[in-house]
Amino acid sequence: MYAMASLWFESALLPQGWARDVRLTASDGRIERVQTGITPAAGDERHGIALPGLGNLHSHAFQRGLAGLTERRGREADSFWTWRELMYRFVERLDPEQLEALSAFAFIDMLEAGFTHVGEFHYLHHDRDGTPFADPGELASRVAAAAASTGIGLTLLPTLYAHGGFGGGAPAQRQRRFINDPEGFARIVEASRRAVAAVPFGHVGVAAHSLRAVTPEELAAVIRLADGGVIHLHIAEQLREVEECRQWCGASPVAWLLESAPVDERWCLVHATHATEGELHGIAARGAVVGLCPVTEANLGDGIFPAAAFLSARGRIGVGSDSNVRVDAAEELRTLEYSQRLAHRARNVLAAPGASTGRTLFDAALAGGRQALGQPATGLTAGAPLDVVTLAADQPQLLGRAQDQLLDSWIFCGGRELIDCVWRAGVKVVSGGCHRDRAAIEGRYARALRGLLA
Repeated sequence: MYAMASLWFESALLPQGWARDVRLTASDGRIERVQTGITPAAGDERHGIALPGLGNLHSHAFQRGLAGLTERRGREADSFWTWRELMYRFVERLDPEQLEALSAFAFIDMLEAGFTHVGEFHYLHHDRDGTPFADPGELASRVAAAAASTGIGLTLLPTLYAHGGFGGGAPAQRQRRFINDPEGFARIVEASRRAVAAVPFGHVGVAAHSLRAVTPEELAAVIRLADGGVIHLHIAEQLREVEECRQWCGASPVAWLLESAPVDERWCLVHATHATEGELHGIAARGAVVGLCPVTEANLGDGIFPAAAFLSARGRIGVGSDSNVRVDAAEELRTLEYSQRLAHRARNVLAAPGASTGRTLFDAALAGGRQALGQPATGLTAGAPLDVVTLAADQPQLLGRAQDQLLDSWIFCGGRELIDCVWRAGVKVVSGGCHRDRAAIEGRYARALRGLLA
């Protein structure tokens, strides 16, 4: 059931720019009409500042349970690869009910932080000993159930993980819960589509985990299963990955992909941290989105994506929370800009001369998230889902601000604590910064985590 909604805002960010005295009416979860310069009607719910909800284009929701547990240095230098071993150990204990509980907790965190739609990069498919479930969509259905219960929009991305290294290398024992062949993966994709049918405006895309996890023939099979939908994969996140790819085929991962695959607007290349200037221009020319996860990339020590060069080439970007070590839409955008300031030793690097950096980042993430998540319409416009985030206008960080200054202040001196209410598909799921079911979902999460860490 979709809710009817009639909302009025003192100020709202519309596709054509900021507007005053804005009234949105919606039914069946979609915006029917947008009026500006209008007084509120009786029965309208009234608020100060309205933004369209952002898409979180890359998440591994279960990793929310790992947050804070991998920050002790090992005997040797730590890296992404040592972190991955700790993540594998966590995965070995996770059962379906715990996966659903951890996913639901991550999803309410996202809604409270300004994300209204998530791309769940789902590569955990089998039971704890690696045995396939009788229902190939058992774990996909748990993710979909978590999304439906929390109210977040979902693009589920069932992911093929077939090998442990480039050229079809044998998988490691600890990867047994991920591993499939194309035939088994096709069954998971079909089951995922059934599972997501219950999520309002839900979508299913496909993903290959990475070029080290599939052969060229298996990647082609993934692309065929997309059936016109979005296609995601991790790429060029780590220098070791780039070097191992060169040893396999004589080219970097991005160069190989652009040469060998039909990369276009349907694709989201996650991270692409170590792409060269020429490769960035190639991605931009194809219209693909680069999925940036600045908080996770910083946490894992991946490196700094050359965002200034990519945006100068008219490249498209979006942001994701990836490992969910921190969940905050504003923080992802702030970390992206700050990484560029550190790299270039300059300020306001990603904005054009005279432009607001916050607005530049927000607009890019909104458009890139829509494209990468397969949403045909987004923003506060007729026909789009009613996905709205309001900021608490009475908070000190926002006093005396107007229009783009609101975005600059939310992103650079605020964060999730400034979010007041959130509607997803016309349903109010967050009030006063708190999800409607936080207590119950947090309790379930606590029980699941205690069982995992016992």
